[in-house]
Amino acid sequence: MHRATVLLADDNSAILVHVRAMLEHEPDFQVLATIEDGPAVLPQCAALHPDVLVLDISMGDVSGIDLAARLRDSGCISKIVFLTVHDDPDFVNAAMGAGGSAYVVKSRLNKDLIHAMHAALSDKLFVSPTLLFDPDSQH
Repeated sequence: MHRATVLLADDNSAILVHVRAMLEHEPDFQVLATIEDGPAVLPQCAALHPDVLVLDISMGDVSGIDLAARLRDSGCISKIVFLTVHDDPDFVNAAMGAGGSAYVVKSRLNKDLIHAMHAALSDKLFVSPTLLFDPDSQH
């Protein structure tokens, strides 16, 4: 069975360590590399050709949304799964518009990331469920 290759990009090293450890227990995924530096994402994707790129939106001075758009413009076919603290629908729309296949908020990392990656690889969109409804309307 083919294991999907994954490139992780986040400027928070603790997140990278956590996600890498989480994926090492998943038989469907193989982490190729981790990147903490936004500008390194483009050349690493070009060199490694991952099936999935897990990408933070805020990477210091670099926007993951801008990186995603540049990757798409360069012909990159990796599925892009955004992993971010931003739980604003405007960010979701911008991320998906830039070529994202999935959008996971970090507060739901353990519940959503694997599902999001499987959805992306199946050409389906995924957005963390907390972004799909107004929690205030549940009262």
